[in-house]
Amino acid sequence: MDDTASTTRKTSTISSPNYSAASPSFYEGSTTPPPLTGHPPGLNRMATVGNVPQSGAGGKSEAFDIVKTYHRLLAEDPELTMPVAAIEALIELLVQSRAVTVFETLDLVKTQSDYLKSRIPNSISLSAGTDLFQRYMISSLNPRSTGNFDAVRQHLLSNGRLFVSRAKAGRERIANYGRHFVRDGSVVLTHGGSRVVGALLSKAADASASGGNVRFNVIYVMNDARNSESKAVVSALRAKGVPVATIPEGAVGYAMGKVDLVMVGAEGVVENGGIISRLGTYQIGLLAKAADKPFYVAAESHKFVRLYPLDQFDLGFDQEVIKFTTEDEGEADEYGVKTPRVVERPEYFGAPDVPETPIEAVDYTPPGLVTALITEGGVLTPSAVSEELINVWW
Repeated sequence: MDDTASTTRKTSTISSPNYSAASPSFYEGSTTPPPLTGHPPGLNRMATVGNVPQSGAGGKSEAFDIVKTYHRLLAEDPELTMPVAAIEALIELLVQSRAVTVFETLDLVKTQSDYLKSRIPNSISLSAGTDLFQRYMISSLNPRSTGNFDAVRQHLLSNGRLFVSRAKAGRERIANYGRHFVRDGSVVLTHGGSRVVGALLSKAADASASGGNVRFNVIYVMNDARNSESKAVVSALRAKGVPVATIPEGAVGYAMGKVDLVMVGAEGVVENGGIISRLGTYQIGLLAKAADKPFYVAAESHKFVRLYPLDQFDLGFDQEVIKFTTEDEGEADEYGVKTPRVVERPEYFGAPDVPETPIEAVDYTPPGLVTALITEGGVLTPSAVSEELINVWW
């Protein structure tokens, strides 16, 4: 963690930018002004600026750390998605902020959003939340609505919390839409431990248990990297009376002949309607396309991100999935015998200042493999994603 930089606070009178509110509810989507430009953040700064209060027990000051706050929120609520956790962290930042103008508030949120994204290895899903919240702020901070900035700030915080609660409720709405895709006697293939897909299948099972006539089976593709999460989803479905078969990732092609539809989640939905999801989703999409099986994606609209990848290696970060080696690295002694190199693990010598986020490999599934996206706003074709982003950002 870098030392906290003391930011000189602007004391001169600065006229607030003339932003116009387009809609009372950002969640519903509307045309909004262009994004805030200028003032690029210094990413080497600690997650605090001059107008963020510093408090601590016994007179010892402790700066607000947005990275630690983000990790704490994820640890406290396992059901929380990365975009919503980022938005809640920004709301906590605003609660403790001492900003007194619209400009200071916008600059603070932009700086801390960029800092948070710089500290997370895979920030695609996270950036969808931070960018969305910044757009919401620009549409909400209308200085012409009142001369009292405190009233504007309180309105922003209350609406921000409302936005978070609606985002959390989106999973239930997706489940209500998506359960109708699960027909009687169908076999659904899924993988990745998606919570929204788990909610969708659970909703379909509940509808059958409450007098419906939908009986279905699930083929779950197990992921070694997320074994405990996969087992939890399988156990929850079996507890509801849904027959579940588990297969390794290498058996997807073999099982595809038994499958009626594929249902997966996503970490991010990009501008062209493609998705960023757990590693292995792309190959499942290819196999589903070859077998002429529908491939559905269940994802909340707050995961729509302004990103246009060209291929698997254009995601904006290095995953190191493919590593070429010749033999084990080591240093030879005077007799030519190689000794394996010992790597000191940080947990043996004390925990790091900032919790380490494991890099979970993802891949990009292009829109040509996606049949439809199921969101809380309804069912979208991949081509409709760009229109939704235009409605939000422009």
